[in-house]
Amino acid sequence: MDRRSIIKHAGIAGVLAAGVAPAVHAQAAVRWRLASSFPKPLDTIYGGAEVFANAVKAMSGGKFEISVHAGGELMPAMGVADGVQQGSVEMCHTVPYYFYGKNPAFALGSAIPFGLNSRQMNAWMMHGNGRKLMDEFYAGYGMMSFAGGNTGTQMGGWYRKEIKSVADLKGLKMRLGGGLVGEVMTKMGVVPQSLPGGEIYQALEKGTIDAAEWVGPYDDQKLGFNKVAPHYYYPGWWEGGPEVDFFVNQKAFDALSPENKAIVQAASSHAAVDMLAKYDARNPVALKQLIGAKIKLLPFTKDVLDASFKASQEVYAENDAKSPEWKKIYADFRNFQRDQVAWFRVAEGRFDSYMQTVKL
Repeated sequence: MDRRSIIKHAGIAGVLAAGVAPAVHAQAAVRWRLASSFPKPLDTIYGGAEVFANAVKAMSGGKFEISVHAGGELMPAMGVADGVQQGSVEMCHTVPYYFYGKNPAFALGSAIPFGLNSRQMNAWMMHGNGRKLMDEFYAGYGMMSFAGGNTGTQMGGWYRKEIKSVADLKGLKMRLGGGLVGEVMTKMGVVPQSLPGGEIYQALEKGTIDAAEWVGPYDDQKLGFNKVAPHYYYPGWWEGGPEVDFFVNQKAFDALSPENKAIVQAASSHAAVDMLAKYDARNPVALKQLIGAKIKLLPFTKDVLDASFKASQEVYAENDAKSPEWKKIYADFRNFQRDQVAWFRVAEGRFDSYMQTVKL
């Protein structure tokens, strides 16, 4: 009896009993490359891409593998979006505001000065119009986006000298993460510098820059900024809840099976939650250690915050005039934020402000 006859007469049970394996159309293996904008030593923000890639591999049974490459390994840290757009890599892990120079609307996919906090950003993206509007915009670059993490509200950076008033900002050479906050700071006399994370310490140590911001205590301590600039300010009003994103080449994503598309979505959600949880767990410990190392922890004065807010509104009005994409997305962003601020003022704000007054 030949193999074909066995299958015809015995059915699947007979096939298995006869030790003959049925033909199975196995899903083809998929291999992608991911370019990160971040240095490998930062297990929080760079590590988010590794968490994502590991989840993809596990959920696909090893059939879908993504190799993760640190900033500068495959392409410049600030060139990863170009790499995705051009198809040099299938995806990247980055902060959208890095690409503000292409179009101001990129910043709205991550953080703008005096914008949403991390929970509000997540709400806008998932249950407001955020992801829909941003992906409509990214489509013009042949990309789509998935949440890839959040840092929570960042710190205001490290300074060689105290910032007691707006006047102290005049002429200050400061590393800043995106072009938008650079435009705002320029209005207050700061000279913005754009540097990837791996180059900041050396510039601060040599005095090429006078101040620098990165994320918060855990990362900043790893990068050693406290050794070369003693004044640590808060809050980072330009990054109340910055979303870190995965940009994916649209053609590459469209070529995936439905199962692998679902895996990308699930893995990105896992990585996004994990990153914020890491920062929330690790920042308090790192801050206590930094204080123990005799840094000067200082709040920005109200006049600095007020001047920053005023300058931000001026930049937003300018962006409305020059970018229709910005104007459309920003209007929705602000409408959503008004309701969020009103709600957070009631329960979250009152609870948090009380808890900060009691001894635990």
